[in-house]
Amino acid sequence: MDTAATSPAPEAVFRAHGLSKTYGSGEVEVRALHDVDLEIARGEFVVLLGPSGSGKSTLLNILGGLDVPSTGEVWFGDHRLSGASEAELTTYRREHVGFVFQFYNLIPSLTVRENVALVTDIAVDPMPVDEAIDLVGLTPRRDHFPAQLSGGEQQRVAIARAIAKRPQVLLCDEPTGALDYTTGKLVLEVIARINRDLHTTAVVITHNAAIAGMADTVISLGDGCVQKVLHNAHRLTPSELSW
Repeated sequence: MDTAATSPAPEAVFRAHGLSKTYGSGEVEVRALHDVDLEIARGEFVVLLGPSGSGKSTLLNILGGLDVPSTGEVWFGDHRLSGASEAELTTYRREHVGFVFQFYNLIPSLTVRENVALVTDIAVDPMPVDEAIDLVGLTPRRDHFPAQLSGGEQQRVAIARAIAKRPQVLLCDEPTGALDYTTGKLVLEVIARINRDLHTTAVVITHNAAIAGMADTVISLGDGCVQKVLHNAHRLTPSELSW
């Protein structure tokens, strides 16, 4: 008999079962998600991969508490998000989730430091603003305004803003979609560093299959359904990716 100890399964940060989302009704009904089951472990780097219209953003919005499923259940740890009130979802987003979108949504009249500081005002246990800025490599630019920054720098400000409240999960919707190849890799390096150094669960939407190489788990979606789940034995660094 094999008496070797086995390591415990990692704790699930997200669990979803039978998740479906339909918009509209009757002849204009659009099924964005259909019967999705998934589990994401705490500390994982997950890539949601698929073409436009595959349901990636809808799934990310449900995980982030920005949207609710039509049917099915979704849990964050032992907190059930499906069926939660709007007030409960607002608290969940404020305390546990950092969002990064394709477009940076920075306030033009505020400096880098001031843009990041906005989030710390509503956070329960924020990190020092300058620490968040340093984590994304922008300390020399912290007194600059968004118009004085490149696209990649602005996206890194958006990441600093997202992580300044010490979220347990970082949800990124096409974070490199508006960036060129070299700048996109720099942004991916930052997200990978946050995942590694802060043990923040990272979920990244992309239609770029090459980015899947840097993930622990790749969830491929198509027509609102999970088509395939792949676990990488070895994660590539962003510098090893090419597309």
